[in-house]
Amino acid sequence: MANIEIKELLDAGVHFGHLTRKWNPNMAQYIYTERNSVHIIDLYKTVAKIEEAAKALKKIAASGRKILFVATKKQAKDIVAEKAESVNMPYITERWPGGMLTNFVTIRKAVKKMAQIDRMKQDGTFKALSKREKLQITRQRAKLEKNLGSISDMTRLPGAIFVVDIKREHIAIAEAKKLNMPIFAMVDTNSDPRPVNFVIPSNDDASKSIDKILSYITEAIAEGLNERKADKDKAMAEKEAVKAKAEKATAVEKTTEVKEEK
Repeated sequence: MANIEIKELLDAGVHFGHLTRKWNPNMAQYIYTERNSVHIIDLYKTVAKIEEAAKALKKIAASGRKILFVATKKQAKDIVAEKAESVNMPYITERWPGGMLTNFVTIRKAVKKMAQIDRMKQDGTFKALSKREKLQITRQRAKLEKNLGSISDMTRLPGAIFVVDIKREHIAIAEAKKLNMPIFAMVDTNSDPRPVNFVIPSNDDASKSIDKILSYITEAIAEGLNERKADKDKAMAEKEAVKAKAEKATAVEKTTEVKEEK
């Protein structure tokens, strides 16, 4: 991962916390000072925490497990969707579906329902339905797509979740905590960082700040994915080499047998 520049974080406004009267005392260790009644986050600690989180996420990605991104606030939705898609990771940017993690089997059933409707359209079953039934199914498909479309390829529970604004996404945090799933998050000065395993103290309201932090994070994930691909390619090449060697040895044996027979 590229070096994290303090200036880049400053330019993105990552250091701006909330009003001092809205602060959470548990964030005190990450606060540098206050200015005009606004808390200023210690960016040197932010850099250290980004590096720590990036290292862990790179390892998870290299292991082949998914990282679920969660951000339903307006200024984060599009950024999270774009960044998550760039590394082929699932994300939730609409309302958090209750039981998304703790009742994953039910969520998978809803995703399978989407696939079933798609098959109906392909095999002609959909055309045989009445106009009213078509409308109902189309609306159902649209609703499922909006809420669950981004996780349609997630066939098992993710290896971790990454959250923007833990106060807003408290249900997601609670579910991940219940399953002992690693939680990575951008945590602002008005939030309690204690439920989060990998805290990144940062401004979680400004789109520039969210974009900057996620750029570093997804870059690390991409590196993990590339490492995994390289390892698989290496293993495949070694397997092919062993196979070729065995075939060569077999060919030599057959040639020797033919000579001996003569």
